[in-house]
Amino acid sequence: MAGLEVVGPQGRAFVSLDQPRLSVGASEEAELVVDDDAVSRVHLVFEQIGRAWFARDLGSRNGTYLNGERLFGERAVHDGDELTVGRTRIVYRDQRRAKNPTTGSLDPPPALTPTESEVLIELCRPLLAGNAFTQPASVRDIADAQNKSPAAVKNHLSNLYDKFGIDADPNDSRRARLANEAIQRGAVRVADLARRNRAK
Repeated sequence: MAGLEVVGPQGRAFVSLDQPRLSVGASEEAELVVDDDAVSRVHLVFEQIGRAWFARDLGSRNGTYLNGERLFGERAVHDGDELTVGRTRIVYRDQRRAKNPTTGSLDPPPALTPTESEVLIELCRPLLAGNAFTQPASVRDIADAQNKSPAAVKNHLSNLYDKFGIDADPNDSRRARLANEAIQRGAVRVADLARRNRAK
């Protein structure tokens, strides 16, 4: 049976998904109540459609992140996927489905200039910390690390957004989306990040 591993200020718990719908929030209105003041009253919902489970943010104030990427609309979740709500991590577990995964192919990374590669590495470097709440480097951090002006870094990021197809959005999550896309598509590898960290 599928379930949720919940880790947050309230400790650690495992909740079985034995009903076709489970809402998560900080109030008694939610079926799964989390003691986290950064979580909305009813923050998100898990719903079963056929044999698959989907997660959907319910217009929460601080948003929901799926594997580090802001969740918009409804997304299918797979064994090991991690959702972040406020200061709480929720890991979806379904060992039966994990035995027969359906793997889609990722587009290869676009061609990058050496400078663009360095900007991407600096952008992704904080993610090595392994903390679910770590955000990519800021424009100022990248500029300081590379002795560039913030304007120059913004220009390189703008080119990278275009190359990776990262559209603008009202929640200003483009840096996080770019970092996730770069890592998933192999433009930045853990070895690159570790090498840059050792050089600091």
